[in-house]
Amino acid sequence: MNYFELKEAIAKKIAEYKDEAFELNVDLFENPEISGEEYESSRKIVELLKGKGFETEYPFAGLDTAFKAVYGTDNHNYKIAIMTEYDALPEIGHACGHCLSAAISVLAGLATKDLQDELNADIHIIGTPIEETAGAKAQMVKDGIFDKYDMSIMVHLYNYNLVKPKLQALSCDLYTFHGKASHASSAPWDGNNAFNGAQLMFHATDMLRQHVLPDVQIHGIIRNGGEAPNIVPEYVTAEFYVRALEKSRLQDAIAKVDDCARGAAISTQTTFEKEPTAETYDNLKPNATGEAVLTEIYKELNLPLNGDPEKIFGSSDCGNVSYVCPTFHPCVQVSDHDVAIHTRGFAECMNTERAYEAMQNGATIIARQIAAIFSDEEKIAAMKRDFEG
Repeated sequence: MNYFELKEAIAKKIAEYKDEAFELNVDLFENPEISGEEYESSRKIVELLKGKGFETEYPFAGLDTAFKAVYGTDNHNYKIAIMTEYDALPEIGHACGHCLSAAISVLAGLATKDLQDELNADIHIIGTPIEETAGAKAQMVKDGIFDKYDMSIMVHLYNYNLVKPKLQALSCDLYTFHGKASHASSAPWDGNNAFNGAQLMFHATDMLRQHVLPDVQIHGIIRNGGEAPNIVPEYVTAEFYVRALEKSRLQDAIAKVDDCARGAAISTQTTFEKEPTAETYDNLKPNATGEAVLTEIYKELNLPLNGDPEKIFGSSDCGNVSYVCPTFHPCVQVSDHDVAIHTRGFAECMNTERAYEAMQNGATIIARQIAAIFSDEEKIAAMKRDFEG
């Protein structure tokens, strides 16, 4: 088949499966499960895929809510991963759009399952939970799950259309300050105030913000601030996120934040220790060949690229995958521009006619990206050169 014929075949399959895929989206939307608790969400996706003839491994990669779905002989020359997210946010449900993103990935997998012989490529659907907190993809990368893939892809929902969102590298760490308890009125001189240590760290990082590059962001909260006002706190925890657009700049920023903690502890006669609260997320590695193909696909679908590619999107464990194989994370508009992601208003956009259309567009983007690249050996080679360069 040529690319035109592949597009026709994809369109027929999307038309065949779109209603069932949207029913999945609505089900996930109405029954949101937060990161690490996506038991019913993952089960429903797996059951749907098994009903379409996929062989599934579930649980997968040592994670109760992860899965791998494979259709057919699984003996082709190339391997492609369609990543699938389905965790929700606390209190505000699918305000990141993962219910619809999951439906997009499933629909794309169904639309391409019969093209594997034509493309000489096995197309796996990989369930990647816990994106909002611990980052399952990051752990999967460490475990070598993505090492065998020639490409990975998923679509994220947004209030703009973008070929490549600007993803920051991200580190999440808990700083625990230890002091000495005493009565805050009768013997404060006998205490060492752990809260003061944490408070001084916040002041230090606030000052540090003046002297880092614009893409570096530092934000934190107090997790445990003490037990009572009349007890000098002996144990206080503060969680900090540090972000930057490049892995190397992130490491430099982390070292400076650690210095803030160290200086605060010295100044308050306390001690501190540090431990990660989640996997470190990498920035999204660029791939000019794949991004050019995506740009053409958006044009084919008459989807305007109306987002600012220089605006920071946030962070995702897709960035980690992009350092082991060419990885794409395009965004599809599902809301008006003034409805921001991670809001209740954005969550409400997941069960609308616009969402139904966005799901079809998203699945078409994934399927056509696979078809356009893996039907052309020159594009495959160019994509790999971009990745290795």
